[in-house]
Amino acid sequence: MGFGPIPNITLSNGAAIPQIGLGVLRIDDDATAPVVESALEVGYRHIDTAAGYGNEGGVGQALEASGYAHGSKREQVWITTKLRDSEQGYDSALTAFDRQIGLLRTDYVDMYMIHWPTPFDWRSADVWRAFTRLRDEGRVRTLGVCNFLPEHLERLHEETGEWPAVDQIELHPTWQQREVTSFCKAHGIAVEAYSPIARGADLNAGDGVIARIAEAHGVSHAQVILRWHIENGTIIIPKSVHRERQIENGSLFDFALTAEEHAAIDALDGPTRAGHDPRTFSYS
Repeated sequence: MGFGPIPNITLSNGAAIPQIGLGVLRIDDDATAPVVESALEVGYRHIDTAAGYGNEGGVGQALEASGYAHGSKREQVWITTKLRDSEQGYDSALTAFDRQIGLLRTDYVDMYMIHWPTPFDWRSADVWRAFTRLRDEGRVRTLGVCNFLPEHLERLHEETGEWPAVDQIELHPTWQQREVTSFCKAHGIAVEAYSPIARGADLNAGDGVIARIAEAHGVSHAQVILRWHIENGTIIIPKSVHRERQIENGSLFDFALTAEEHAAIDALDGPTRAGHDPRTFSYS
């Protein structure tokens, strides 16, 4: 049992990324392989990991065991990973990627991302030179960033002449980052949401508004929020280690929010993030 095909979002470089992926943050490496294998079995074709998560090896085991590490099946799955902040730099990024691709047990990744902008120790332009070399070599297909605010995106563009294809940011009903999303839309940068339900905190947001919408459609609170993201054109990477919840998180295409319901979720925007401030944080 699983779900049907997930639609793709076409990126600025022409690549097609599945709009729903599986996030694997805070899953131990030795527990990651069965979680990813389950996700692939039920229909996911997009896996999002990072050096900082410490579980690229588990993802690689799952890809190999499921037959998605090489050959024609490799083309059917989108694999994203991210550079560790402490390894930012030209030579260090190239060395890091060699290690990461070995752990992932595949020949290329679909997207390689700068994990945090680290404006207090800015090395993104040097990293980008390394990334473009990896892209030219065919070892990386798409270049992206995470947690970049407009000021960081502008600086990267000024120094490299390129906009990233994707900006992965914390985004959920109570932290909508409208300035960032508007900037990205204006510059052809796709927005990808991590913590799309605020690590569960938004399930009960809005004095019961999510619950009322869920009841009206006969779906879960999480499905209501994830459907809101889908209708916004956002790429999402919900995390679940449970097969049933993985299926639930991917089953978002047999209902739609009304305009009033969508607006009610829009109105939940607030001033408090669940995660870290990109101006000060480094994921070492």
